[in-house]
Amino acid sequence: MHPALAALTDAPFTYPEVGATRTGDLPAGVHVVRRRAVVGQGDDAFDRAVAAVFDWAPQRHAGLRVRASGPASTEGAVVLMTAGLPPLGLRIPCRVVWSATDGDRQGYAYGTLPGHPESGEESFVVSRDGADVVFEMVAFSRLATRAARLGGPVSRVLQSIALTRYTGAVRRAARG
Repeated sequence: MHPALAALTDAPFTYPEVGATRTGDLPAGVHVVRRRAVVGQGDDAFDRAVAAVFDWAPQRHAGLRVRASGPASTEGAVVLMTAGLPPLGLRIPCRVVWSATDGDRQGYAYGTLPGHPESGEESFVVSRDGADVVFEMVAFSRLATRAARLGGPVSRVLQSIALTRYTGAVRRAARG
């Protein structure tokens, strides 16, 4: 395992509500974003969308460099994403909080670790709604670093752009 990932394996989460995206009991006083989009139809589209989500495809297609200790389907997997040009890129460390790998609703959530510009959790779930394949994201966060707080509205716009790109990546994967 890469030393940067190994160092994050036991790092504490930067928020107390670990697992809240699974239960739906989101904390008060945080920024919440929910996105839901039909990305395809049928079993093959579902399988392709699930595979893409567990292989970090949404993050890669959003322009992030992704280094992970394993697939997103593994609880406890650590991912270190980087935005921007190396070596000055913004480091975005997270760890998989929960994963669901069976049935008609599959996905995972990761939570933020020290050094992440935000503090919170984000889930990525593929489900079936009749013949439709649906991709859903739920995120809650607080701005955690001085730079993120100074960027305030810009930070939120960047998050929105990333979520739109995540959906596009899953839609492309579902279509094959």
